[in-house]
Amino acid sequence: MSSNKINKWGFIEIENLWRGKDNVSSLNRNAEKACEDLINQPQHISRRFDNFNAEQVATNRLRLRAHILVVRLLALQEIPFRGHDEKSSSSNRGNFFEFLDVLAMENDELSKAIVKAPKNAKYTSHDIQKQILYVFSVRLKNAIREEIGVAKYCIIIDETRDESKKEQMSIVLRFVDTNGFIQERFFWLAHVSDTAALTLKNAIYSALAHYNLDVQNIRGQGYDGASNIRGEFNGLQALIMKDCKIAYYVHCFAHRLQLALRNDELKKAHTDDIAHLISINELETMPGLNQIGTLQQAADTRWSSHFRSLSSLIRMFSATCAVLLKVMEDELPSQRADATSVYDEMTSFDFVFILHLMSEIMGITDFLCQTLQRKSQDISNAMELVSSTKRLLQELRDDK
Repeated sequence: MSSNKINKWGFIEIENLWRGKDNVSSLNRNAEKACEDLINQPQHISRRFDNFNAEQVATNRLRLRAHILVVRLLALQEIPFRGHDEKSSSSNRGNFFEFLDVLAMENDELSKAIVKAPKNAKYTSHDIQKQILYVFSVRLKNAIREEIGVAKYCIIIDETRDESKKEQMSIVLRFVDTNGFIQERFFWLAHVSDTAALTLKNAIYSALAHYNLDVQNIRGQGYDGASNIRGEFNGLQALIMKDCKIAYYVHCFAHRLQLALRNDELKKAHTDDIAHLISINELETMPGLNQIGTLQQAADTRWSSHFRSLSSLIRMFSATCAVLLKVMEDELPSQRADATSVYDEMTSFDFVFILHLMSEIMGITDFLCQTLQRKSQDISNAMELVSSTKRLLQELRDDK
C-alpha cells in the first residue's frame, strides 16, 4: 500500500468515525494493518537501516580508526597537522592527509572505505581532528591522575603569549611515584584573560579541582621571577600559601640562570659603553664616578624606586638596546618577537621623550617622597617641602 493510499484511508476512517459509521475497535484494527503495510515497504528507513547497518558501522570504524592512528602519530611526534593547501588536487595536502594516504596504500579495505566515504562522514575535518586530540588529552590526564594517587605534589607554572597574542598558562606536576622515582608530567594548558595573580590562582585551582587534586597536598611552587607571581604579599605564591602553609615557593632555576646571564651581558655592554665614552673624553674619571650597575626594579609602594628605575634606564639605555638586539638574533622566536617589540618601543621618539620628562618630574619630587617615608615627621618642614615642590613643578610647566 502506498503512502498516499494510507493517508487517504486514514482521513476516510477518521471521517467515518466522526459520522458514527464505524466503531473505535474497527478503526484501531485498520490502523494497525496500515502501519504494518507501511513498515513492510522496501524504502522504509528502519528496514534500510537493518540492511546496511552492520556493514556501514564496520566501514566507519575502519575509517575512524585510521584517522585516530594518524592523529596519535602526529601528536606524539609533535608534527603539524595542516597543510597550506588541503584540496584533493594539491600535490601536498599536509601531514594528516599524506599520512592517511600512506595507510590507505597498504590496506585495500581502508582505501575503499575512504574513497566511498559520504561527504558528511569523512571524519577528516579540523573539528574532528581536534575532538580526537581532546579525547587523547582527557585519557592522558586521567592516567597522570591515577599515577599521582594520594601522593603529595608540586606545581610548576609558566605563562606566555601564543602567536595570536593570547595569554596561555601551563601547569606541570612534579611528584614521587609508587616506585620512589621523581616524575614530572605536563598536565594542563589553559587560556587566561590576564596574568594577574588572582586570575592565575583561580585557573590553577579549577584545573586541580577538575581532577580531584587537593590543594592541601601541594608541597612546592615553582615559577619564574615575574613580579605578579613572586610578589611577597599579592603574588601568586603568597595567595596559594594562604591556603596551604607548606606550599613553599622556589624560583625556577632555568629562569634564574637566564636572568643571571642577561644581567652579565648587560653589565658587559655597560662597561664597553663607559670605556668608549671615556676614550672620547665624554665622561669624567673621578673616583666614585661611572660605577657599573644594573637596571633598577620599581617597587609598587615606593615612588623613589620609580625615579631610580628611570635614572638607571637612562644611564644604561645604550647597553639595554645592545642586549635586546642580541636577544633578537639568538633566542627563540617568541623571545625574539618580544625583544623586537620592546626595542621598537624603546627607540621611538615618544618613549625617549616621556622617559626624560618623567625623570625630570620625579627628580623634583624625589626628595619630598623620601622625607615623607621617614618614621618621624616634622610637619612644618614637610609642608614647606610640599610648597617648594609645587613651585618647582609649576616652573617646569611654565618653561614648557
